[in-house]
Amino acid sequence: QVQVVESGGGLVQPGGSLRLSCVISGTSFSTHTMGWYRQAPGKQRELVATIFRSGTTNYADSVKGRFTISRDNVKNSVYLQMNSLRPEDTAVYYCNRIWSGGYYPWGQGTQVTVSS
Repeated sequence: QVQVVESGGGLVQPGGSLRLSCVISGTSFSTHTMGWYRQAPGKQRELVATIFRSGTTNYADSVKGRFTISRDNVKNSVYLQMNSLRPEDTAVYYCNRIWSGGYYPWGQGTQVTVSS
C-alpha cells in the first residue's frame, strides 16, 4: 500500500526558510516525475515545483529563484527548500507524482504559515 508522508512545515517569519520532506513508502518512485503542490485556503491546489527522474527541475513563476526541489531515489524521498518566504506562500504543501496514470494517495500535507 502506497503511503505519502510530508513533514517540515511550521510558522516562519517573512524572509525565513523551511525545508520540507516527503517520504513515499510501498512503492519505488524513481521512474516518476515528482512535484510539490500547495493549497491555500479558498484556492485550488497548485503545482509549484517539479523534478524529473533525470533531476531536471521546473518551478512556478511565483516561487522561481526562492524554492529548490530535490530528490533521493534511494531514500524514496523528495525535498523542497524554501527561502525568502512570503505571506502568500502560506498553504498546505503536498508532494505527489506527476503522471497521466494518476496520483499516489494524497498525504495529509504539511502546513506552512508565513507571518510576522
